[in-house]
Amino acid sequence: MYIPRKLDVAAILEKKSCFLFGPRQCGKSSLIRETLPDAYVLDLLSGDTFRRLARNPGYIDEICREPRPVVIDEIQKMPSLLDEVHRLIETKGLNFLLTGSSARKLRKGGVNLLGGRARVRNIHPFSASELGDAFDLDRAINYGLVPGIWNSDSPDEDIAGYVSLYLEQEIIQEGATRNLPAFSRFLEVAALSSGEQINYQSISSDAQIPRSTVQEYFRILKDTLLAQEVPVWRKGCSRKTVETAKFYLFDTGITRHLQGRKPLVRGTPEYGHAFESWIMHEISSYIDACRRDAKISYWRTRTNLEVDFIVDDEVAIEAKTTRSVAKDDLKGLRAIAEEGAFRHRILVTDEPRPREVDGIAILPWRNFIDHLWTGKLF
Repeated sequence: MYIPRKLDVAAILEKKSCFLFGPRQCGKSSLIRETLPDAYVLDLLSGDTFRRLARNPGYIDEICREPRPVVIDEIQKMPSLLDEVHRLIETKGLNFLLTGSSARKLRKGGVNLLGGRARVRNIHPFSASELGDAFDLDRAINYGLVPGIWNSDSPDEDIAGYVSLYLEQEIIQEGATRNLPAFSRFLEVAALSSGEQINYQSISSDAQIPRSTVQEYFRILKDTLLAQEVPVWRKGCSRKTVETAKFYLFDTGITRHLQGRKPLVRGTPEYGHAFESWIMHEISSYIDACRRDAKISYWRTRTNLEVDFIVDDEVAIEAKTTRSVAKDDLKGLRAIAEEGAFRHRILVTDEPRPREVDGIAILPWRNFIDHLWTGKLF
């Protein structure tokens, strides 16, 4: 059964062409099938389609007899097609949806990226809002929200297969690296640092690869949308902050698998870290679907005061799985009030009811998700 997504590509295509990027199995194909039933679809994973377009890029022009949207799936497999797309946008006013799992190959190849004639959107694994009553926090924490894995009756097996798929198809075939053993070691070590400050030297030592290679591998993760970097918020008035960004892998289930952990249970530090990563996923998903201009950062001082997420310099969010908030749980949110004017300071918890303490909203995670996706926070 199709689960409607929050990203409205049909509305975007009514106005302009669009690049749609996202990790594999995150729902690009089903989104196209369900929301663009009248579109012309050219799938470059199809050998026949690929060969026909390779011989004659003008084939697009031949099939586009009516002013309907045109979808080219896996556009990174034939970047040269973008010249033809550019021409048809200009001469026929056609709108294209150009999908792929990464923009890396397009950018590195110096190809025509349509010069602002197409918007860019990212699609993520399911959000809690999309799943509604079917959402289960423990399942999300342990098995993630990649659609094919969420619906699986053997999620651990499918997660293992998914990781192998990425290593073989995304990383190697894309030419990002040809040293699969080194990249595999890096992924396992990096997964243990998900949600933490990036320490290139430590990861280099643990993975037994040069620091410069670690930095390049992090770029690969970001370019292929497997990870997101969160910079430090530096606009505070008084306290000195750390300098190093944090990063989060894109899915909690994939992260747990790479970490080699058994299913996580509430009350453990590992579950708390995964909960924070899931909140990051929800915020990022909302921004990409509804608020493209919003920016995420985090705040940490050299005396270890910290707030997990700062959105647009005015919403401070801390995530903790506690069912009973203690004074120490609020110290970062209290301290950051002295650094700037924040419209909201929020502690997302597992407490049963919302309440407020010293201007800080303590929200059960269900309430937070509702506030987030109804646009009440930013």
